Parts: sequence; structure tokens; C-alpha cells
Amino acid sequence: MVTHDNIYIPGESFPHWIWFVIEFAIVVGISILISRQIMTAFQEFDEPTQNWIFWGIVSVMFIAWYIIIRGLILKKSILKNR
Repeated sequence: MVTHDNIYIPGESFPHWIWFVIEFAIVVGISILISRQIMTAFQEFDEPTQNWIFWGIVSVMFIAWYIIIRGLILKKSILKNR
């Protein structure tokens, strides 16, 4: 089969960093949803303390994904020269 150089292939021109943005948005979204569900256990604290607990839980999940799961288990570098 003969190929032509003037054929547009979107996979080759699609920016690679877009996949990192999509992954980041998914991880942050899931972390916020899980943290919101967990926050029902901390209703007796005042509002500023609840905010710290909420974002602390989000941060723990975010770090767990990027450092532990993605870095150590899946063996995918976060910043890797292509």
C-alpha cells in the first residue's frame, strides 16, 4: 500500500502535554469528589478546620496518585524527556 506525505494524521500533531492536563483534571476531580464524601465524618469541626481537612485529603490522594501509584507501581515518569 502506498502512502502519501500530504495525509493529515491527528495523532502525530496532537500535543503530548494535553494528555497530562486531562490526567491532572481527572485526578483532581476524583480527589475532590472522594474528599467531599469523606468530609461528612468531620462535621463537628469548625469551618476553617474543615477546609484544611478537605484540602489535606485532596492533597494526600493527589500525591498518592502521582508519587506512589504512577511513579512506583506503574513505573511512568512524571517528567520524562521524549
